[in-house]
Amino acid sequence: MSGLVQPEFHMPGRVHAAKGAATYETGPTEQAVREALAGLDLPLDFVRPGDRVVLKPNWIRQYDERHPEPNRWEHVITHPVVIEAVARWAAEKLKGQGAVTVCDAPQTDSSFDRIRAYCRLDEMVMRLQNDFPRVAFTLLDLRPEEWKTVDGVTVSKRSLPGDPLGSTRVALNEASEFVGYHGQGKLYGASYDMEETNRRHCDTTHEYLLCRTPMDADVLINLPKLKTHKKVGVTCALKNLVGINADKNWLPHHTEGTPDEGGDQFPASTAKARLENRWMGAAKRRFKDKPALSWALVPMKKIGRLFFGDTQKVVRSGNWHGNDTCWRMVLDLNKCLFYYDGAGARRARPLRYLAVVDGIVGGEGNGPMAPDPVSCGVILAGTHPVAVDCAAAVLMGFDPARLRLLNGALGMKELNFTPFQFNDIQLQSNHKPWNGPLNDVTDTFTFRPHFGWTGAIEKKVESEK
Repeated sequence: MSGLVQPEFHMPGRVHAAKGAATYETGPTEQAVREALAGLDLPLDFVRPGDRVVLKPNWIRQYDERHPEPNRWEHVITHPVVIEAVARWAAEKLKGQGAVTVCDAPQTDSSFDRIRAYCRLDEMVMRLQNDFPRVAFTLLDLRPEEWKTVDGVTVSKRSLPGDPLGSTRVALNEASEFVGYHGQGKLYGASYDMEETNRRHCDTTHEYLLCRTPMDADVLINLPKLKTHKKVGVTCALKNLVGINADKNWLPHHTEGTPDEGGDQFPASTAKARLENRWMGAAKRRFKDKPALSWALVPMKKIGRLFFGDTQKVVRSGNWHGNDTCWRMVLDLNKCLFYYDGAGARRARPLRYLAVVDGIVGGEGNGPMAPDPVSCGVILAGTHPVAVDCAAAVLMGFDPARLRLLNGALGMKELNFTPFQFNDIQLQSNHKPWNGPLNDVTDTFTFRPHFGWTGAIEKKVESEK
């Protein structure tokens, strides 16, 4: 791979954290965003007239799944005030030439119409278009379909327009983090059709179907939310790329089975876990490709919950620190973005990349869809997703070295896009205790991890070492 165009990151080991008020007032939020971006000392031509700029927020779901109300979303998804502030910053640099597209592929059973309404996204686009009339602003739901679920069971599907530029297949193959992984053949994606997931990830064949709009961008600005995550511990810049997929069933999320069976679906090899795997596995295979019959799974799932326990309290589906699957998929997606273009070919020139994290109000506990809010008042910015995620983990009170995702990101053997180690990351901030090597930062928040991660990722105090 000596002739491969390598990703380029401006000062990749630098992360800027702007700390301010923990509310989404327009003025203070825009000031924090601009301060964080100014601290990166980006080249003057980082965004150039004529560029296609893509903003990728986290729009996973329209509300906290425990509270399906329109006023319970600020700690779940990227706030529109942050999105608009970044869009304005980019539009100014386009100088009347180019386009800004705001897009994501929310969870398949989420409602983009409600996200659009709750966040008043159409009003946001209208304001931007009025203030920058020669820049083209577009709002996109990248999903090709939306599912209707009842109690977690998919009972119907409807087609959506998807990405107007279409999708592209990226074959990582030998460069995938799944090469040599013992769980091949038992990978679980986003639906009951495990055959498709394992067909895309078999031996040295490892493929992803990605939306072309973000892959074709000249500048991609990642706008993640600062939250805990049940499958990878922390969701920030790296994990947010799940939302550029055209088919999420190509994404392995966990490996079926108990640990003694080579799986990470459950944390312990108990008789109950093995019974649940067999019982639910048989039901999934029976109702695969039969959405009309899936209604029968709804009462079955209610009965199963009484016996096996509720997912909000019991660890299953790879929702724990022993998940050895999901982090591999996340790193693969980032490899696809940095090394391949919208045609699925190797990039002829590097992508310009930026991450701006909405940490004004973060989410702790049962993230990413049912976290509890944490008022932080922080905007994080950086040009490298691994540096940003390491900084995010530290500020949340976690130890990056205890997260498989970040350990893996610092040790990739093929298509390694991380040109530094943890000790090289420097944090800058208007908050004095957050200035200097990331290793030295001790004044942090104390986010509560997902219950499947409790005791596994928190930063140890000196007395515990």
